[in-house]
Amino acid sequence: MTRPPLPPFTDASARAKVQAAEDAWNSRDPERVALAYTEDSVWRNRDRFLTGRDEIRAFLADKWERELDYRLRKEVWAHTGNRISVRFEYEWHDASGQWWRSHGNEQWEFDDDGLMRRREASINDVPITAEDRRIP
Repeated sequence: MTRPPLPPFTDASARAKVQAAEDAWNSRDPERVALAYTEDSVWRNRDRFLTGRDEIRAFLADKWERELDYRLRKEVWAHTGNRISVRFEYEWHDASGQWWRSHGNEQWEFDDDGLMRRREASINDVPITAEDRRIP
């Protein structure tokens, strides 16, 4: 299975890869998102360490049960060869109605088929009011 665009990335293909990821994550569909990763993909997400699509699917299903009305924006920070660095922010609310903005950076590494084999994510959460939301 291949997931174009494939490395090595150009400015245009890196932007397309990041946009595809944003679109998939905004679907909040763990199965759809997990297909972008290798079967043995390795993640660091905050203080969690995951390996493989099954763990990724389970993590995402749990995430979107807690992070309600999740909306994400990503942008390319840098790229080279088979790696892309991304800056992102997303907004969501918890079950009590408290809104949050989560800011972070990700480093991605892809295999030759365009599947992500490694993801390193650092994320900080800031409480916001509904009026402070920036992502519709």
